[in-house]
Amino acid sequence: MRVTGVIQAGGRSVRMGGRPKALIELGGRRIIERVRDVLLPLVHDALIVTNTPDLYAFLGLPMVADVYPDHGSLGGIYTGLKAAAGDAAFTVACDMPFLHPEVVRLVIARAGEGDVVVPRVGAQHETMHAAYAKACLPHIEERLIAGRLKITGFFERVRVVEILESEVAAFSDPAITFMNVNTPEELERATTIAAERG
Repeated sequence: MRVTGVIQAGGRSVRMGGRPKALIELGGRRIIERVRDVLLPLVHDALIVTNTPDLYAFLGLPMVADVYPDHGSLGGIYTGLKAAAGDAAFTVACDMPFLHPEVVRLVIARAGEGDVVVPRVGAQHETMHAAYAKACLPHIEERLIAGRLKITGFFERVRVVEILESEVAAFSDPAITFMNVNTPEELERATTIAAERG
């Protein structure tokens, strides 16, 4: 199965004071570069969903603008999946500095088993570290048009395969692997982790 990597960089970084969190340096590299460098060897091709392409041109990846602007992460997932050349899109947030290649591989390896392949930690689905098949498109679009933007809202309409927390933990601490840098406090914690990891 052909899987396209999709990096979501459409957020407005409100909690970081409007500073694009993807471009913050951590351990000598911008967060989005860290994401790209883990992702590229694992997928057939990759693209970025962004409404500010000038900021990310340096990454050398194709970029697409939101089909449904201001429709949150669900709109970004839809846009990336619609633009993906592959049968499925592995979608990841641009602000996850500790993406783990083996955990990404776990999700991608099972992409043919369901319409959504998603890790679950406790009660939470890690929807911004998941694979979505093209079969999801009409169900997502229906919800976007209705303004119902909760990502898991369409899951009942498709086949969902969950990656267990224990499967993730075999490779990496889920709390670090799925960590987002949304706030100055989270950035401070990420900086500490990056320093500890050298």
